[in-house]
Amino acid sequence: MGEKELRGAVYSAFKNRAMMYYHIFDELRKEVGEKKAAEIMKRSIYNRGVEIGKQLLAKYGPDDLEGLKNAFLGLDPDEGRMFSAEVLRSDAEGVDIRFHRCPLREAWQEAGLSDRETAKICAIAARVDNGTFEGAGFEFFADTWKAEQGNCCYLHIRPGKGKKNQKKKIPNKRRGSK
Repeated sequence: MGEKELRGAVYSAFKNRAMMYYHIFDELRKEVGEKKAAEIMKRSIYNRGVEIGKQLLAKYGPDDLEGLKNAFLGLDPDEGRMFSAEVLRSDAEGVDIRFHRCPLREAWQEAGLSDRETAKICAIAARVDNGTFEGAGFEFFADTWKAEQGNCCYLHIRPGKGKKNQKKKIPNKRRGSK
């Protein structure tokens, strides 16, 4: 398989993932209602994210934001073109990333989902990011895609509350104590 075919296969796999998410959600909401279906999907997708975060990014937690940013951006297929990430902020207090593309969102739009449905399933699918960054020991929140934002969604990563790189406090001994 040549590079062009491999690239096509990777994009196709993301489209397949997108449509699997949508069809599972659609069937679940017919059975248990939309709210419960979204809750189930979000929990499941979040749990997979935690597994990813522990496997691939935990060594950077809770506060090596530079290492995390570089490792995370290195996971973007097709030399970063798949999500076209733009780092808006990168310092010791946080990393903010804008995705200009998303193959999942693009697949849902190509399938004819309305903006409302697309935004709903984007919010569900984005729970993988919550799980990934929280599983790695960081705090995280996202501004998921909405039509009024154009093609963008935003990831916000902050240092976690863990103790990996924090200095150990040495207790003060009072005079006369042993």
